[in-house]
Amino acid sequence: MKGLVVERSFPRFAAARLVSSWSGSGTSAAVGPLRLTELEAPDLPGPGWHRVRPVLAGICGSDLATLDGRSSRYFEDIVSFPFVPGHEIVGVIDEKGSSDGLQREAVSESGLTAGTRVVVEPVLGCIPRGIEPPCAACAEGRVGGCERVAFGHIAPGLQIGFCADTGGGWSHAGLVAHGSQLHVVPETLSDDDAVMIEPTACAVHGALAAGVEPGDTVAVLGGGTVGLTTTAALRQLASPGALLVGARYGHQRDLAGELGADLAVSPDQLVRAVRRRSRSLTTSGHLTGGADVVVDCVGSADSLAQSLAMVRPRGKVVLMGMPGRVHLDLASLWHREVALVGAYAYGSERTGSSVRRTFAIAMEVVAAAQLGRLVSARYPLERFEEAVAHAGAAGRRGAVKVVFEMETGGRKGHGS
Repeated sequence: MKGLVVERSFPRFAAARLVSSWSGSGTSAAVGPLRLTELEAPDLPGPGWHRVRPVLAGICGSDLATLDGRSSRYFEDIVSFPFVPGHEIVGVIDEKGSSDGLQREAVSESGLTAGTRVVVEPVLGCIPRGIEPPCAACAEGRVGGCERVAFGHIAPGLQIGFCADTGGGWSHAGLVAHGSQLHVVPETLSDDDAVMIEPTACAVHGALAAGVEPGDTVAVLGGGTVGLTTTAALRQLASPGALLVGARYGHQRDLAGELGADLAVSPDQLVRAVRRRSRSLTTSGHLTGGADVVVDCVGSADSLAQSLAMVRPRGKVVLMGMPGRVHLDLASLWHREVALVGAYAYGSERTGSSVRRTFAIAMEVVAAAQLGRLVSARYPLERFEEAVAHAGAAGRRGAVKVVFEMETGGRKGHGS
């Protein structure tokens, strides 16, 4: 069966970086480390694991960074090659192809049955890795902070889609996932809705990490998938006094307004909008007051500098866009006592007096905000070069989320 594989090839990564620098993100698939090949289904690592047959699998910004040759070298020891990309996955439990009985045993114990539609929570924490006792983060339900992503009985990999042993969503051969990573999709959600649950879980985690107090002025920088899902999560889960969004393209600003932004402007106008809202003055290129919380959904040197310029003294900047190596003047962070907080992945969230899985909250946000509408295009694996190029230029082409479609005839939604 066909699947897409990323191989460790320094010449191809270098070529991808060069081409993407010239032509833009997503344009280097033909010369980069990604190739379409014949694949066998991955082996089940042990009891409690399931085979999953993907239906839809999204193309994420982190995937594009890898294919563009721009991922930080920080990830080298927590990724294993060759790996099948794809961690935004809706699929079905697949009992076929197991000769050792592990799959049938897992299905029986979990209550999942063959054909059950699921979304995958891809982080490979201590439980999937068979590590006992779990690390402190996993014991608290913060699997995104797992301390053992390079250890245990499977190869290093911070997530399914970056691990040589699990497979990923960009394959007809399927993948394997531990039962603790699988969430049944409600019948009320389409496949388009379901494939948006994983990125929305990231947004939920970031929105709750922001610690927004009622009446706070919150600025969101970025109008792609991360920015729009974060806008929806902030509107659904917090009570900002004003929710301001900076998005580059018109369709992104329109969607931000529909998802709950009080004002959506181009990024170069966002500081001015925050200044007016906070009645701030400007000095040294920074607002004297500013937003209580800024959520950076881009992760570049420019976006971080802009975030620091418009957050108030003792305010908070939440970094949700994946950064690489950046050069940044942090004098204002020090002088104004600003908190810079990273927000990665998900796990469990404390809301009020209860603790809930992030994915459960994300399903509610997806349903309430109808986030399946963000799925803009579906491609077969065989057209992967077109798909990756479309994803890399999504904003410019009026799109948001581009996905691979492994099966037809599912519960389609807005992007079909």
